[in-house]
Amino acid sequence: MEQKEKRKFSWFWKWFLNNQFVTALLIILLVLLILNAFTKVAYLFKPVMEFIGVVSLPIVMAGILYYLMNPAVDYLEKKGMKRVYSITLLFLLLVGLIVWGIVVIIPKIREQTLSFANNFPDYLNTIDNKVTEILNDPIFSQIQDQVESYGDKVTSWLTTFIRDFSKSTIENIGHFVGAVATVIVAIITMPFILFYLLKDGRKLAPYFVKFLPIRLRKPTYQVLKEVNDQVSSYIRGQLTVAFAVALMFIVGFAIIGLDYAITLGLIAGVLNLVPYLGSFLAMIPAVFLAIVIGPFMLVKVLIVFVVEQTIEGRVISPLVLGSQLSIHPVTILLVLLTSGKLFGIVGVILGIPVYAAAKVVITHLFEWYKKISGLYEEKIELTEKKDQT
Repeated sequence: MEQKEKRKFSWFWKWFLNNQFVTALLIILLVLLILNAFTKVAYLFKPVMEFIGVVSLPIVMAGILYYLMNPAVDYLEKKGMKRVYSITLLFLLLVGLIVWGIVVIIPKIREQTLSFANNFPDYLNTIDNKVTEILNDPIFSQIQDQVESYGDKVTSWLTTFIRDFSKSTIENIGHFVGAVATVIVAIITMPFILFYLLKDGRKLAPYFVKFLPIRLRKPTYQVLKEVNDQVSSYIRGQLTVAFAVALMFIVGFAIIGLDYAITLGLIAGVLNLVPYLGSFLAMIPAVFLAIVIGPFMLVKVLIVFVVEQTIEGRVISPLVLGSQLSIHPVTILLVLLTSGKLFGIVGVILGIPVYAAAKVVITHLFEWYKKISGLYEEKIELTEKKDQT
């Protein structure tokens, strides 16, 4: 009788509990049950989420500057300068750059932006006239009605969009004021967070690891170290490439004589933070202006774009970024689409480093699960036996 029960239990263990597919389904079921339980008590976490919403912006800003400035602080400390003095020196340089930007760059951007806004109706009229000239050509006579129909639809859509945007802007003025207040608070508190991150950032991971059981400290510290390496290399690399792209576009547009070169270059640098799509999005206003000026300017703008893409793709990105994230381009595009849909522009910018960090954590959890479950050992032994035979 006992032998029969043992056989039943061994069969149950072999075909159910010791089945990778069933185990995966059970884990997914448990995760879904936990998430369902959290949705029932979500109101308890509302104050926590509001607190995170307030402190997240200055922490993110301080974290980005920390990854940029920390290598310089470490270098100065190795050269014999005290860490506090090196941090103070970099803070003074940062303040100097901000003041220089406020005095020189921001007025130039404001001037070019106002000029573009004032000339925008004339630009639209110029493009409309050019399109009309093209449509009047006998070659396009057969599709003239369709093009005019699509043009009317686009014009109607733009009119509706501008009206709805103006209406929503007036209605959401309170939210705008709240956002401005949040940004001001973040700018005020960010330097203090940044200072203590630069001063004691190296001690954070060992400090938090002390609260874990002894056997978990070393693997947890290894995970935190790998996450930090991934995020820091990505942020430093992306910002370096974005700065180089902005500089190349500013110089290129200035050489060919395109208006608003500084503003267009800075827009290109900011949009380049979005992998694969940023540079192409940045070319839209440049191509628009080139079409207004004439076909020769359009050719020169396209040449600048090709030269920039060649230098960026063949020299700057491989040299600065390399392949540190080891993420497939299709995966990057899917992450960008998903994070952008869920979290907007913030998700587009931060989606890739968050995914890279999550990938490190999930990889280590899976390795731990393989060791602790023992579900993968039998396959390894069988393959080794087959290889031996």
